[in-house]
Amino acid sequence: MIGYYVHHHGSGHLVRAGVLARALGEPVTGLSSLPCPKDWSGEWLQLDRDDVSPTVSQPTANDRLHWAPLHDPGLLRRTGQISHWIEDAVPRLMIVDVSAEVCLLARLHGVPVVSMVLPGSRGDAAHQLGFDVANALVAFWPAHVENMLVDVPDYVRAKVRSVGALSRFGGGDPWERRPGAPRVTLLAGAGGNNLTRDLLEQARAQSPHWDWTILSRALGGWTSDPWPAIRDADVVVTHAGQNALAEVAAARRPAVVVPQRRPHDEQVTTGEVLRCGDWPAMVVDHFPDDGWGDRLDQARELDGRLWSRWCDGEADRRFVEVLRAVAPQMRQVS
Repeated sequence: MIGYYVHHHGSGHLVRAGVLARALGEPVTGLSSLPCPKDWSGEWLQLDRDDVSPTVSQPTANDRLHWAPLHDPGLLRRTGQISHWIEDAVPRLMIVDVSAEVCLLARLHGVPVVSMVLPGSRGDAAHQLGFDVANALVAFWPAHVENMLVDVPDYVRAKVRSVGALSRFGGGDPWERRPGAPRVTLLAGAGGNNLTRDLLEQARAQSPHWDWTILSRALGGWTSDPWPAIRDADVVVTHAGQNALAEVAAARRPAVVVPQRRPHDEQVTTGEVLRCGDWPAMVVDHFPDDGWGDRLDQARELDGRLWSRWCDGEADRRFVEVLRAVAPQMRQVS
């Protein structure tokens, strides 16, 4: 039995969990405050939220943790649920995506931990604690890409195993799109962004020869599966979240990347790496208010096939290899 903790902010962690759980070849129990996804094949433990109390006290434990408020009933129930599950299930391994506190909790129960690592500035004490207690660290960017982690010691960098971007659809030849006027798909994300309706309308007005598809909870058109709209686009305008970039890369579509402000500079760091590398992406610091016609025309000329170095379709296999090194008794993936 393997436990898989899924962070509840945004939707990317949940999508990634579904892909990896299917690759593991043995029972996986999901643990999360999020509801069980429809395609999850194993058990699911829905955890209490620990961030709904109107007031909190000393949530960082003197800056040693990210979130452990004193006398919080949700936190008490949540950690108890995880502990009881570990005692009953006796998992051979806990995958954590992501939480320094859950890494520590599982390790205190004597369970090996494989933790995901996100881009950005991760040199704070809480991240360091999670990195130190984990048996292995996994990053979902290519091994040859540098500068995705900022302010971490060299021994942490040496511990990270980069397996490449993970997409539900692997990676191969560019997907064919239906004929017609050039099309652009906008991925606004589910975790919040600074795009306004006025900025969007300006962009559409400046690119009248382009057909726009908008996928945004705030502005309309949201869908839980953006893949058809990505595949059918000539250019994708996207935030710099890991899952969105992986899907764009898997479809081999040129992109205009607008990094969003996130804790620890996660997307800004990714944007800088893309800006400085030979990738089929135009990176802008904020959603522009001018020049969209020329911008999309220029992006369309980029060679989307270059994304094959970002997402080659082998990330799930490499991830399982990391897990087998930690828990050698894992069964072979079917």
